[in-house]
Amino acid sequence: MTEPVASPEDPWVKVEYAYSDNSLDPDDEDSDYHQESYKESYKDRRRRAHTQAEQKRRDAIKRGYDDLQTIVPTCQQQDFSIGSQKLSKAIVLQKTIDYIQFLHKEKKKQEEEVSTLRKDVTALKIMKVNYEQIVKAHQDNPSEGEDQVSDQVKFNVFQGIMDSLFQSFNASISVANFQELSACVFSWIEEHCKPQTLREIVIGVLHQLKNQLY
Repeated sequence: MTEPVASPEDPWVKVEYAYSDNSLDPDDEDSDYHQESYKESYKDRRRRAHTQAEQKRRDAIKRGYDDLQTIVPTCQQQDFSIGSQKLSKAIVLQKTIDYIQFLHKEKKKQEEEVSTLRKDVTALKIMKVNYEQIVKAHQDNPSEGEDQVSDQVKFNVFQGIMDSLFQSFNASISVANFQELSACVFSWIEEHCKPQTLREIVIGVLHQLKNQLY
C-alpha cells in the first residue's frame, strides 16, 4: 500500500520549510552581531595599546633629553644666539657630543701628567739611592774627605754642566718673539732639566774631569 505524499499546500509542510531556512533563523543573526562587536572591540584595544606604548616611548625620550640638559654643563649655559628659547634636541645632542670629547681630552691630559709624575718619582728615587750610597761610602772611608779639591776643580765641574745644558738650550730656543721665547724656555726645562737628565750630565762631567786629573 502506497504512503500518501505530503502536498506543498499542506500548512504543516510550510511551517517545516520555514524553520529549515537558515536565513530566517533569529539565533544566527544574533551570532553575527556579537562576532562583529567583538572584532570592533579587539581593534580598539590594539589601537589603545599601541597609543599607550608610543606615548611611553615619547616620554622616555623626553626624560633622556631632560637628563642630558641637567648633566651636561654647557647645556645649562645661556646661548645668546638663541636667546631665551628652549634648546632643541639637535643642540642638546651636539653639546653633549662636544662635552664628551672635551672629557676625553682632559682624561688623556691627566694620564700624561700622571705618567710624567711617575717618571719624576722614579728619578727622585734613583737620586735618593745615589746620595745614600755617597753618604755610606763617606762613612766607611772618612779619610777620603781629607783630600779636598780646589776651587778651580769646582768651577770646572760647574762649567762642564752649564756647557752641556747650554748646548741643548741653544738648539731648542727660538728668539723670533718674546712669547715664543717664553714657551720654548718652559719646554726646554721640562725636557732637559729632569732629575734623571741632570744626573746623567753630572756623571758625564765628573767622569771626564776625573780622567783629566788622574
